[in-house]
Amino acid sequence: MNGEQSVCRSCGKTELSVILNLGQTPLANALLTADQVGLTEATYPLDLAFCRSCALVQITETVPPERLFREYLYLSSFSDTMLHHSLKLVKRLILNRHLERNSLVVEIGSNDGYLLQYYKQAGIPVLGIEPATNIARVAQEVRGIRTLAQFFGESLARQIREKGEQADVIHAHNVLAHVADLNGVVSGIGLLLKDHGVAVAEVPYVKDLIDHTEFDTIYHEHLCYFSLTALKRIFRRHQLMIGEVERLPIHGGSLRLFIEKMKTNEDGEDFPSVRRLLQEETLQGLDRVEFYQNFADKVEKLRYGLLDLLKRLKGENKRIVAYGASAKGSTLLNYFGIGRGILDYVVDRSTVKQGLFTPGTQLPIYAPAKLTEDRPDYVLLLAWNFAEEIITQQAEYHQKGGKFIIPIPKLQIV
Repeated sequence: MNGEQSVCRSCGKTELSVILNLGQTPLANALLTADQVGLTEATYPLDLAFCRSCALVQITETVPPERLFREYLYLSSFSDTMLHHSLKLVKRLILNRHLERNSLVVEIGSNDGYLLQYYKQAGIPVLGIEPATNIARVAQEVRGIRTLAQFFGESLARQIREKGEQADVIHAHNVLAHVADLNGVVSGIGLLLKDHGVAVAEVPYVKDLIDHTEFDTIYHEHLCYFSLTALKRIFRRHQLMIGEVERLPIHGGSLRLFIEKMKTNEDGEDFPSVRRLLQEETLQGLDRVEFYQNFADKVEKLRYGLLDLLKRLKGENKRIVAYGASAKGSTLLNYFGIGRGILDYVVDRSTVKQGLFTPGTQLPIYAPAKLTEDRPDYVLLLAWNFAEEIITQQAEYHQKGGKFIIPIPKLQIV
């Protein structure tokens, strides 16, 4: 059952302080068919809280994973940015970890095989774990990626290990934020990893979320928003250590972690990149609730600024549409109250979303080619984290006078 979380998802303590209330919103990826338009949609509370015990930032509502992820409409391969990002990392790991045909690479939340395809092309055995049955099917049938259409956790890790398989490399990209059983997934990583293997995880960095007012990355699929301080505590609980950490610009700001098994209780204390970032977080106060207490005010300021701009443009009889039928777009549109009175439609590159309608706001979704055909005056860029890629792809629309409104991290028109 879904319901409000009264204890921390990591440490189990009851020391949660709500720092942002986004009201009742529909599920961000619950796109509608034409016959569902006009019907009442299910909505759920969306509150963000800080754990004063372990510093984990998290939402307080848990929607059943089966409802969120068994049928999914986000395919990573539609993003050139994600493909380039993945290929670069795969090449690095093949070289640095000396991977070859007797190695095994596992990805948790492997989506449509967007990352594992590059290992497979290099002759390295792979295993994808992807609970969305429709997407797992794409990975298997289109890319030939061996994929288990299951939720990952301690039980599945034991099953794989008992069949004689352990991983040299485990990937978990934008996965830890999505899992209700956080401790079960981290424990499973430890079980499935070889003694000298490495797990590579990428997670949204809560400091970037707060600093850049990235409130739209908050939705029911994203249960957690991580600092390194909180992450270290989670992994140490399961005898895992963060050997290296990198800050990445992707998705508005992420952390990339290289995780290994602990050899002694002192492991993980002296790695330079980890130590530096932990010290920065302590100085800046990421482990204290005060750091987060003005976040709601920043979101409201952004809301008023964007609404004022859009209403002024509509008053000038400008036509406005949106780009990106994304989860973050759903949060922004529904919380800000931006719907058919302001936007005509949404475009998205994903063919599986075209022909559907956005949750809550019920805007029709078309292919990006409609921009050059229809030539609206402005495009509200909901997928702002891929702004450079999208604007490049839409060069013809841009060159003919079309303008993009980028709402985050700073409201601007380009």
